[in-house]
Amino acid sequence: MIKNIVFDLGGVLINWDPKLLYRKIFSTEDEVEYFLSSVCPYDWNLEQDRGRPLDQAAEERIELFPEYQLEIKAYYGRWSEMLDGGISENIQVLKYFRDNPEFKIYALTNWSQYTFPIAQEKFDFLKSFDGIIMSGEEKLIKPDPKIYKVLLRRYALQAEQCVFIDDRKENCIAAESLNFSSIHFTAEKSLASELEQLTNVSINS
Repeated sequence: MIKNIVFDLGGVLINWDPKLLYRKIFSTEDEVEYFLSSVCPYDWNLEQDRGRPLDQAAEERIELFPEYQLEIKAYYGRWSEMLDGGISENIQVLKYFRDNPEFKIYALTNWSQYTFPIAQEKFDFLKSFDGIIMSGEEKLIKPDPKIYKVLLRRYALQAEQCVFIDDRKENCIAAESLNFSSIHFTAEKSLASELEQLTNVSINS
């Protein structure tokens, strides 16, 4: 029986995309793609989600790509410009479960502890959770099973009573290995419909 809804944040409740910033900085899409695949790639950003200080991260890339010094500094200097609002239909789902006393809601997110306060100022719904596990604070990142175990231990949850929602398949697979139910959310899916099937509730009625 599902009692706990565990949300990823970026890609599920919040639109976060570095291209939103770098399309303002570079004149062509090819330049944007090169920068975000070679200069400041996803795996590099993931280490900040693991807790690496932002200035240390920038210095590392500037040493490798000195010709992009200003653009690299913009990654976190203008980080708020990568946020493009919340995913409204999924936020309504979150609010449904927040207001339903039969359920608890949690967040399990790969997010830097240094940038998360910016998101908290922008999105009031981040105050809704019964608990948040943030990778930057834990020095662990999904899909490492250890961070899921932190969630279970800290809030005294049973994995079999949790459904985990994430936009990355590998993170869902990790959750399933620990006996969570999971939803791999994509733009083509209705999160409300997926959760209605797992929880036997009627969200949109």
